Amino acid sequence: MITIQEYKGHIRNWAALCEELGVDKALPRKERECEILLCAYERWGYDMASHIYGMFAFAIWDEEEQKLFCLRDQFGTKPFYYYETADGKLLFGTSIRDIMAQPGFEKQLNEEMLQLYLSLTYVAGENTFFRGLKKLLPGRYLVWQDGRLSITRYWTPTFCPDEDKSLEDWAEEIHTTLAQVMPEVKTADETAESFLSGGVDSSYVLAMSDVRMTDSCGYEEARFDESGLAARTAEILGRENSRCLITPEEYFEVVPYVMYNMEQPLGDASAIAFAIACRETAKHTKLCYSGEGADEFFGGYNMYRNAERYGENLKTFYVGNTNIMKEDEKQKILKKYDPDVLPIELVRGIYEETEGLDPLTKMSDVDIQIWLEGDIYLNVDKMSTAAGLEIRMPLTDLRIFDIASRMPARYKVNEEQNKVALRTAAAKVLPEEIAFRKKLGFIVPIRIWMADERYNQDVHKKFQSKAAEKFFHLEEINAILDDYLGGNSDNWRKVWTIYTFLVWYEIYFGE
Repeated sequence: MITIQEYKGHIRNWAALCEELGVDKALPRKERECEILLCAYERWGYDMASHIYGMFAFAIWDEEEQKLFCLRDQFGTKPFYYYETADGKLLFGTSIRDIMAQPGFEKQLNEEMLQLYLSLTYVAGENTFFRGLKKLLPGRYLVWQDGRLSITRYWTPTFCPDEDKSLEDWAEEIHTTLAQVMPEVKTADETAESFLSGGVDSSYVLAMSDVRMTDSCGYEEARFDESGLAARTAEILGRENSRCLITPEEYFEVVPYVMYNMEQPLGDASAIAFAIACRETAKHTKLCYSGEGADEFFGGYNMYRNAERYGENLKTFYVGNTNIMKEDEKQKILKKYDPDVLPIELVRGIYEETEGLDPLTKMSDVDIQIWLEGDIYLNVDKMSTAAGLEIRMPLTDLRIFDIASRMPARYKVNEEQNKVALRTAAAKVLPEEIAFRKKLGFIVPIRIWMADERYNQDVHKKFQSKAAEKFFHLEEINAILDDYLGGNSDNWRKVWTIYTFLVWYEIYFGE
């Protein structure tokens, strides 16, 4: 007998798979998708993921062979963790807290992760902040049999630039592929809303959907507020818009809730705003679209336009979308510093995989394999789950990535623009003012809020706490805080990264 032990996700091509595998389409969704997984395992075995489009992580128990088979999707949109106990058992699941609650789990801090975290602001790679607890990385499956663990990589991002197509050819392929994907993202009887910023990704998803209500967040500080752009976009497309105003009081109040539900520290300031947006949106829907994936696939970040200038030097310093603290800074503030624990070691293998390819592709691949999994998708999954909201990301799809993997760099970024081909595709259904609007990103006024004595009292407290004293030289981290409060706003990320770790640590280790 074969049974599903754990499953989290959404299968997009379920209708075609039901036909092929003989699964009853009328089954309730979760039951139907579990049945698809079981039949796919029986039909295709370890190769089953190559037949499935969607977002998923699961564990299957094969009673006859006494074997556990666990798999995580190609991009890591859903988390999956495992832990070998001292008495030879394997604990596993999509929630760290669920694993921690099982017999045999010994809670110990994996302190070397702090050194990496201070640079990256998220937990990258297979190790976690809990010693012995590991992530099953994207595109891998795990087999546990006879007390032995093996992990196999079944999918690797590969890039083969095709120079024969024009910009219009690429735009048309993106557009027709997204038109194919969108009807699969939900069934006809489901009603979805859509997160909407002022950017092209969420606007394009909205324009290609049947969504009536959009959800945006904004701030009283006009220079940080994209919600006006979002409202105008919704109006142009004939949709409604719900705006959530985030106050600094609410923002700081929700930080412990975020760190608890994230299960590991995350120093991405936008995660707090996203958590608030999820909670507000969940008040009127249980299903929402979001536009993640396009920036990494199609060259969306402004720093990608410097790729050619970086050239071969990339592999000496580029470790992903964030690199907050350099080694000399960390050595100065940490009580324990190991010169062998370096962020660059996490990406060395990725650079080997992209040897000979252009610099933009190398940067994108690092972000696809490290940043997306460790920050973006983790944030989406954990904060939506905590709020009781399901988020689906239409642009994160193997078929969409396939186009990006064949697209030459010049159609992704040029001197004037990023996401060139994607914007050209979006312009088929969006006004040019929206399709070619400059990227702002999901910005938060934390840079100014945290300098305000009305809101930063807990930051001061944490920087003087027993937990802080355990890991840091207090005079050094407080010098960074004082420098920030004195007007060096560039230090806000360092302060925030230290602070989020301390909030998380006190929640999970009680100091």
